[in-house]
Amino acid sequence: MEDFFSRSEFLLGSEVMEKLRTRRVLLFGVGGVGSWCAEALIRTGLIHMTIVDGDTVQPSNINRQLPATRETLNQPKVEALKARLQTINPEAEIEAVHAMYKPTLPLKGEVETSESSDFRFEEYDFVIDAIDDVPAKADLIINATRARGVKVFSSMGAALRFDPTAVTTGELMSIKGDALAKAVRARMKKIGLHPYRKVKCVYSTEQATPPIPLSKGEKIKGSLMQVTAVFGCTLASLVIREL
Repeated sequence: MEDFFSRSEFLLGSEVMEKLRTRRVLLFGVGGVGSWCAEALIRTGLIHMTIVDGDTVQPSNINRQLPATRETLNQPKVEALKARLQTINPEAEIEAVHAMYKPTLPLKGEVETSESSDFRFEEYDFVIDAIDDVPAKADLIINATRARGVKVFSSMGAALRFDPTAVTTGELMSIKGDALAKAVRARMKKIGLHPYRKVKCVYSTEQATPPIPLSKGEKIKGSLMQVTAVFGCTLASLVIREL
């Protein structure tokens, strides 16, 4: 596989390439953002990755999600993505976990339960959050930052935006103008805990376009691959730059 990695190594050097061969990444969410993050890391030279997502491929995913094609409809997203990643590098060790991350931290005033996360964050070098459920996202970030030596990166809202050049990075607690970041911080306040370390996030400075209202009062948040893929690739770049 020497030729496969050659262009990465010409830029990154042999020391970083060796780190990519030994570091372990735990990625939550393989939709419009996470799937592109996973592929960017595997193409760069990462070998060990665990991908977690409880969804299956749906027709509405095809416009922006990497593993979503007519051939993969109704398949678990993690299995479809694993198959694709291993066509890129058959030597990659991809663990596919078809499950949703479940919040474990009680809100302030609630009784503490004995339930804990099923994931051993301390076994990984990087935890990447690309999920959009606010309770799960806040809980994941808090729990992952508890693990010693683990670097945590997170994606904020990629939907309702057109401009990929507005994608940037910032620290979770200081991001402004992003509704998802605001909601995650509010959830953390209700829990009564904050991240144990600073968490660098990918977000957009573009003002979100109002979602289209439906007759039942629901609102659909449209999204485009041109933006979600940039979010995912930027997440991958945070890992590479850290190494």
